[in-house]
Amino acid sequence: MLVRRETPADVSAIHAVHAAAFADADRPDVVPVEAGLVDALRADDAWLPALSLVAEQDGRVVGHVVCTRGHIADVPALALGPLGVLPELQRRGVGSALVHAVLGAADALGEPAVVLLGHREYYPRFGFEPAVEHGITPQVPEWASHLQVRTLSSYDPAMRGEFTYPKPFLEL
Repeated sequence: MLVRRETPADVSAIHAVHAAAFADADRPDVVPVEAGLVDALRADDAWLPALSLVAEQDGRVVGHVVCTRGHIADVPALALGPLGVLPELQRRGVGSALVHAVLGAADALGEPAVVLLGHREYYPRFGFEPAVEHGITPQVPEWASHLQVRTLSSYDPAMRGEFTYPKPFLEL
């Protein structure tokens, strides 16, 4: 498996990965919001091309992760998500490789923190902690229990306040 930056040729494959990864078996005709979210983020000013990564296996895109520009109060930070892996390759390390790669890239770019809404048992293995422990709150109060943050090398503990997602997250 190779983890690399997204290229223009990957756009349709990335859409297909998220559509498959988040598909609802009870509603196969409905395109999951995550697939459309990636497309909307790509068209938004928050898009950061260096932080849109794919996992490629045997020449085929099998996973994708993206970080886009968010803010903690008025300080730039990153929003991670969505993270998607083709169903037949889930639980085989593809998602973990993508998360490790995007966190390493974000740290190398001097980003201070990565924030996400996610599974409370999955993301702590990558160093994510409840955001509230760092004084970071969600825009939507109902998100508080799943809002997590991974601090990076340039993180300043004075970064506190509401985390603002890029607009497409709020238009779901």
